[in-house]
Amino acid sequence: MQLKGLLVVLGLPALAGCVSAALFGFPVDQGNIAAGRQAFIDHRCHQCHSIADENMPPLAGASRPILELGGPTTVIHSYADLTTSIINPNHAISERYRDQQIVLNTEIPLESPMPRPNLDTMSVSQLIDIVAFLDSKYRVMVEDYE
Repeated sequence: MQLKGLLVVLGLPALAGCVSAALFGFPVDQGNIAAGRQAFIDHRCHQCHSIADENMPPLAGASRPILELGGPTTVIHSYADLTTSIINPNHAISERYRDQQIVLNTEIPLESPMPRPNLDTMSVSQLIDIVAFLDSKYRVMVEDYE
């Protein structure tokens, strides 16, 4: 089943956020991390994204990645958040990306530079696996409160 078919079945509002994976039955927790890494590479996501503690194969003619994903964070990214960020990159612009633009003295973007994935070539299994791969790379850091 292609992702395009999934959008028809679930409806874009269900994927667009505010509900957990369990509520709409999207089995992201069953994703395969190794397959997700491979799908991330196959869909050339590493052209613009690096992954914390991961070495990705080089892409001919590609500049350095724009934004690192994973690593320490104080924000908990739900499966729905990660899925929505892939399907609809303009849903929320990463604070890390905005901060980089400020450091580079460029205009703060209102839209993500990330292209929408080719929904005709990304399967539902690949989407689930990519989300599992990305989720495995974040480390939630809890601040000490006294």
